[in-house]
Amino acid sequence: MVAGRKFIERGVLDLADSTLKLLILGAHPDDSEYFAGGLATLYRRLGHAVRMVSLTNGAAGHQRDFGPPLTKRRKAEAAAAARQIGAEYVLWDWPDGQLQPTLEVRAQVIREIRSFQPDLVLTHRTNDYHPDHRAVGQVVADASFLVTVPAIVPDVAALRKDPVVAFMPDRFTKPTPLQPDVVIDVSDCVEQIVDMLVCHQSQFYEWVPYNRREDRDLPLDDAGKKAHFRRWYLANLAANTERFRSELVWVYGPERGAAIRYAEAFEISEYATPLDAAGRARLFPMLPTRANSAKPST
Repeated sequence: MVAGRKFIERGVLDLADSTLKLLILGAHPDDSEYFAGGLATLYRRLGHAVRMVSLTNGAAGHQRDFGPPLTKRRKAEAAAAARQIGAEYVLWDWPDGQLQPTLEVRAQVIREIRSFQPDLVLTHRTNDYHPDHRAVGQVVADASFLVTVPAIVPDVAALRKDPVVAFMPDRFTKPTPLQPDVVIDVSDCVEQIVDMLVCHQSQFYEWVPYNRREDRDLPLDDAGKKAHFRRWYLANLAANTERFRSELVWVYGPERGAAIRYAEAFEISEYATPLDAAGRARLFPMLPTRANSAKPST
């Protein structure tokens, strides 16, 4: 139970009028919490609704197991991860490793946004190492305006206004690195993020170490594996945080901004609703008031 609100069986909140809705559209099970687990945790702490969607079925993400048995396992892992913060996790049926930004996928994304009516959507950028990530970023960009067009996907009522859409962080720089419009201190969320991520044991205890050629160095017991993963994940998150240090100092002030160890950053999409000061204060209430002011040009 979070903030006195009632859950129904699938983990969806019985929502109050003031409840915000966060929709995370990722390519794979674990993408949502890996790239935005801190913001998802903060939203749930405030009593807001979080739905995480994997557009693919996760059936290719393993060195040994694949197909329907792996999909079944990954659905269970995703459900366990969502329970850590009282969120909802949905896996779609598009084939892992083969996602394309087709009209069919676009229509499903439009239906999802219209039916869930999120205030904020998070997704991947279109310049990313994984073709599935790029496909999701492209299809969300293509859907952003069309969610307001009644003649497109007419079986679900069109929205009068599209939500704010933001890109989740990545490390890629060409043709351009992520431009952080929102930076959030998630230092006090990291244990919950780790708890979510280690629910995906097929990934972080098996597939990722194998793919990184580090599987022979793994501890044999679960506690050792969790500690090993925690060190790896936090080192990556800390390195990302340093990339956004100047923005953190601006938002949180010199003392706190310099001391923040772990942060998430998001770039607002130009294809959907712009983020003004009022929208920032509403969608990111965990930020200090200073964050709603214009950053001086340098």
